[in-house]
Amino acid sequence: MILLAVASEIVIGAVYPLSGNLAKVGTDIKDAVELAAEIVNDDVDLPVPLGKGKGLPGVGGARVRVVFADHQSSPEKGLSEAERLITQEHVVALIGSYNSNVTATASQAAERLKIPFLNETSTSPLLTARGFKWFFRTTPTDDEFSDNFFKFLKTRKGVKRVALMYENTLFGSDVSRFEKRYAEKYGYEVVADVAYDAKSTNLTSEIQRLKSASPEVLLQTSYTSDAILSTKTMKDLDFRPQAILAMDAGHVASEFVPALGKDAEGIISREVWALGLGAKKPIVARVNDLFRKRTQASRGAPVDMDGTSARAFVGFLVLCEAINRAGSTEPEKIRAALEATNISAEALIMPWQGVKFDPKTHQNALGSGILVQIQDGKYVVVYPFELAQAEVRWPLAAWK
Repeated sequence: MILLAVASEIVIGAVYPLSGNLAKVGTDIKDAVELAAEIVNDDVDLPVPLGKGKGLPGVGGARVRVVFADHQSSPEKGLSEAERLITQEHVVALIGSYNSNVTATASQAAERLKIPFLNETSTSPLLTARGFKWFFRTTPTDDEFSDNFFKFLKTRKGVKRVALMYENTLFGSDVSRFEKRYAEKYGYEVVADVAYDAKSTNLTSEIQRLKSASPEVLLQTSYTSDAILSTKTMKDLDFRPQAILAMDAGHVASEFVPALGKDAEGIISREVWALGLGAKKPIVARVNDLFRKRTQASRGAPVDMDGTSARAFVGFLVLCEAINRAGSTEPEKIRAALEATNISAEALIMPWQGVKFDPKTHQNALGSGILVQIQDGKYVVVYPFELAQAEVRWPLAAWK
């Protein structure tokens, strides 16, 4: 593989689920990454990294080009596609891959071939506990999000019994470990622990187990199709706890509310972004407007950003900002620039303090989470209270 110190075009590989059950999520991410690339390549008046000017001034004004690969939610496919992008497409860095179990394998290829890998949407804490030299993550982890759940629950009087429901890949299994740890720490009883296959087409027995346990709060970790299916099954079986606290993913996917309508009302999810943050941070609304224009052109209908697409947008800009500071396409120089990253909160559309990677783990030390609730069909910030747009609606309304 030949890498030039200065190039007219910088090629970045992106490995995401572009087909199968998560195709819609992958499409949202793809649009967000392409929007970020447009902002880098064109002179856009936005106070984000590389918003002003065209291309990467540190690399002779080079433009960025993204080569996408479809991992189909398969760890094996993610590994092979990462290898292909590096060895055949000659990418200088990789970004991806949403599914934590796929990110785990795809990043192994990058580590072995010594190519920087920026992860922006996978939240398994194990990913930054492997001692990898070439792996960096901007998003907070499920450890932080799980802790946040129980800090929020401490503000709800009388809640003592919680149940866990989670898909059984690395994502869900990791979340369950942390939720059980924090349940014990904060003094909550776990009355049910229900794992299931994310590709399940029937969740009746799982919901019946939850109903029999009578939890006051359900902590749920699901991808898109299973989040929709489980909600429909809960209604069919008349299972209704006081609250559902969801670990993002399927519960904030852009098709979740349209698929369920009023049956989605009241569900609370952890998030890292919400459109309502634009009331206090105008850059949020400005970027979302650009995203809506892009999706209008590409899909025939405007789509708002969600937490996943917003994280992908930010992650890509962070990677490009590091390449620009590296002043080179040499992997080692890009890796060193990532280690030296220090981006302020003002340059982000996230409610974070900034982006700065821990020198040992390469985890962003300045990220944080919020909780949103579906109210009148919209995701509304309800916690932390200083960022809240509205009060929490509690408990969930009965099905009947």
